[in-house]
Amino acid sequence: MRIVIAEDDALLREGLALLLRAEGLDVVATAGTAEGALDAVAAHEPDVAILDVRMPPTHTDEGVRAAVEARRRRPGLAVLVLSAYVEQSFATELLTGGVGGLGYLLKERVGRVEEFLGALHRVASGGTAIDPEVVAQLFTRSHQDARLERLSPREKDVLALMAEGLGNTAIAGKLFVTDGAVHKHIRSIFAKLDLAPTDQVDRRVAAVLHYLEDARRAR
Repeated sequence: MRIVIAEDDALLREGLALLLRAEGLDVVATAGTAEGALDAVAAHEPDVAILDVRMPPTHTDEGVRAAVEARRRRPGLAVLVLSAYVEQSFATELLTGGVGGLGYLLKERVGRVEEFLGALHRVASGGTAIDPEVVAQLFTRSHQDARLERLSPREKDVLALMAEGLGNTAIAGKLFVTDGAVHKHIRSIFAKLDLAPTDQVDRRVAAVLHYLEDARRAR
C-alpha cells in the first residue's frame, strides 16, 4: 500500500509516517500543505492519501478541498481525512463526493493503533470509515428528521457500526447477535430510510450520508 501524508504539524506528520512504516506500509511522500499534498499525489500516484482537515494558509478546510480535488484528478484514490474534532459539515462535503474509499476520523483515533490501521485498510480496499464520535453526534442532532424516529434503538446501534465501516459479521460480534439478525436489521434500516436497491449507490453509505446531511442542515 503506497501512502501520501499531508499534515502541517511536523511532529504528527513524521510520527504517523514512522507508525505506518513500522507496520510495513510504504509512505512514499509527506507534505505540510494542501498544495503539497496534491503535488505528491500527482508525482507518486499513491493508493491512499491521508490529509489533515485544517492546513495552511487559512487553516479552515484546505484538507477537505484537497481531498475532493485529489479524487477528481485521480479517480479511485482512497482518502482518509483526519480532524482534531468533529466537523460534520466537512464530513458531509467529503463523503458526498463518492461512496467508497473514503474515511473521516478524529486524530485521537491514531493513538488507538489497531483501530486506526483497521480503518485505513478498510478505506484502502474501497470501504468507508466514519469516526464513531461523528455518528454519535449526528444521532443527537438529527432528531427532527421523521425517518430517524422510525429506527429502533438496536437499528441505530447497527447503523452507527455500519458508519464505522464494519461488515455484518463484525457488527454481530460487537452487538452479540447473529449475522442473520444483523442482516434483518439492515434490511429494516434501508426500508425505513426509503433506500431502494440501485447499482449506482451503496445503500450502507447512503444511509449514513442521509444523517450527515440532515445534521448539517440542522446546524
